[in-house]
Amino acid sequence: MRVPMKALFAAALLLLPAALAAQQAPSAGDRAREERIRNDPAGLGRYREENAKLAPMPAAPRIVFMGDSIIEGWRSRVPAFFGPGRIGRGISGQTTMQMLIRFRQDVIDLKPRVVHIMAGTNDVAGNLGPVGDADIEANIRSMTELAQAHGIRVILASIPPAGDFPWRRGLDPGPRIERLNTWLRSYAARSGAVYADYWSAVHDGIAFRAGLASDGVHPNEAGYAAMAPVAEAAIRKALALRSAGTALACARAANPC
Repeated sequence: MRVPMKALFAAALLLLPAALAAQQAPSAGDRAREERIRNDPAGLGRYREENAKLAPMPAAPRIVFMGDSIIEGWRSRVPAFFGPGRIGRGISGQTTMQMLIRFRQDVIDLKPRVVHIMAGTNDVAGNLGPVGDADIEANIRSMTELAQAHGIRVILASIPPAGDFPWRRGLDPGPRIERLNTWLRSYAARSGAVYADYWSAVHDGIAFRAGLASDGVHPNEAGYAAMAPVAEAAIRKALALRSAGTALACARAANPC
């Protein structure tokens, strides 16, 4: 039996809203992230209890890893990397603006000797809307200056490679990431920070090398293994730094750096 074309068209129109809703329905992870942003936009509550439980004077030099899901994933996937004194403070999806807001309680108040800042991926992805390079750079400069004013030595991590973002397709982020990494390297040299070049350790030209990332953006265990030597070298270099300005800032901040 032939079905009239008009009837088929009418049926398709009836089904279209349901199909679009199914395509646009957020995942459980997206809904949880949206809920967190609505209730606590900067993630100030995420590590509050953990921060309160930290010993005031650790035996090992305290190093805080501030960042987004790449730092959060490092802590969850390779917990052994976060040995004594190493503190992971990554929150999935966060931008430099959100990290700057929580920088005092998740970094400065913990009185670390070193802070490792990995930020920018979610700014490039536009997680909170479009943001220019100058604004990303300003947020990173502010975090660096805050840390150094409190006698905390700074490691600025390169933004890891990405050929595309699974949650925001079609942005072609590779060239912008390279441009921001060029600025990060230059700014680290000018500001007395240490540059941790993860991008060079894991990229294949634009994206992660095959086998080093779970989705082209987030490292897997092999990716973190490739990144670890870069981190260790940067930490050693940062711990060895001690300028007159750093010594004065340490004294003013009562920071055992």
